[in-house]
Amino acid sequence: MSKQELLDLIATPGSHTDATLKVKFSTLLDSYKDEAGVNALTDPLFKIGALLYGYTPTTSTSTSTSTSPAPAKSSDCIIPFDYMTSFMYDTFLSYGVSPSNAKICADVLIEADKRGIDSHGIGRLKPIYCDRMDKGILWPDKPIDVVKETDCLAVVDGNLGIGLYIGPKCMEIAIQKAKKHGVGFVVAQNSTHYGIAGYYATMATDAGCIGFTGTNARPSIAPTHGVEPMLGTNPLCFGIPTDDEFPFVIDCATSVNQRGKIERYAREGKDTPKGCVIDNDGIERTDTEGILKDMVQGKCALTPLGGAGEDMGGYKGYGWATTVELLCTAFQSGPFGEDVCGIDRKTGKPKPMPLGHFFLAIDIEPLCGLDTFKENAGKLVNALRESKKAPNGGGRIFTAGEKEHVARGERFGQGGLTVPVSLQKNMADLRDKQESLKTKYAKLPFEE
Repeated sequence: MSKQELLDLIATPGSHTDATLKVKFSTLLDSYKDEAGVNALTDPLFKIGALLYGYTPTTSTSTSTSTSPAPAKSSDCIIPFDYMTSFMYDTFLSYGVSPSNAKICADVLIEADKRGIDSHGIGRLKPIYCDRMDKGILWPDKPIDVVKETDCLAVVDGNLGIGLYIGPKCMEIAIQKAKKHGVGFVVAQNSTHYGIAGYYATMATDAGCIGFTGTNARPSIAPTHGVEPMLGTNPLCFGIPTDDEFPFVIDCATSVNQRGKIERYAREGKDTPKGCVIDNDGIERTDTEGILKDMVQGKCALTPLGGAGEDMGGYKGYGWATTVELLCTAFQSGPFGEDVCGIDRKTGKPKPMPLGHFFLAIDIEPLCGLDTFKENAGKLVNALRESKKAPNGGGRIFTAGEKEHVARGERFGQGGLTVPVSLQKNMADLRDKQESLKTKYAKLPFEE
């Protein structure tokens, strides 16, 4: 009975700002807490109570929460990278992706896992690519057409194929143009989610170039002083060669956080840090599961780098997110906002998400010897690492790309990728629904 009364209160407009109703909510929640089978640690009503109604639990003699069954222990499994790459490759093949494109797709995803970017590796295989192909809003194998081209520039049409193979082709064209003419700039239209932006920046650094890329995405970021999701998480990514074992690669969203990390919080059963998300009422949200549901419906939004308002410079993140959106759409008359949200708000049916990307490669050699450039860049990043550290800080000073390099070493050292139970289930689900996978992967590494 208490639960229904609580739900009715939540549905009452303005209940979270009415002092009398807030007290009533807390009283009901205390009664609900003592009911059999209720677990205050996992039940979302307690998170809503703390977040919206200022609920603080009172002392209770009930043992209902302490005697609730404990969550099942994690059975995370370390799986070699070669195995994971093959599984993803075969999965893409099973959906009709050509062998050459399937190889590229798997390589982009596994590279994220190797770098420790868990939000964009195997965790994306089912929900972003396979599920969207199942829904008919993403096509497994479409041609890549060059629409316009000059010596240094190109516009490429991905025809709503998989961004994981469209992106590498575009950066490849940009690098080829840079090697011939000094600079290559390519814009992609009608593409889709292209994975970690750092993959493309590293393609350029491996070729002796500076790389720069960005992509728009479904609307997630609210403008400064706004609450409506209008801009994608829109990463800005630079890659610069150095004389280190790894390049300087800054790859980050223009929001405080991004959907992939919030999805990871959900898999790990964690709250979203405060300040990352704001809802239509201007309330900063931390309830991860609720955030993911409301983001789909446009009821809450990510905050730009710097957070909501202007006090911490949120207008800067808002400006950079807008810059990426402009570069991804204005050159090719591409859609943005609601037109790339992936769902028809009126019917709730999924719809294609035609994204834009841009790729810039600058050849270093014509301006400065590559070895000299790398040495100069190395001096700077090493000076940053060796600079004076805060006496009560975290200790080590990193430069962009270094943590990913460390993660790579650690993961290869442990023999592969640690795959949590939630992603094990995704792998098993993909295997079980695709006849071509059932024989080869009859027994996955985590299955007894």
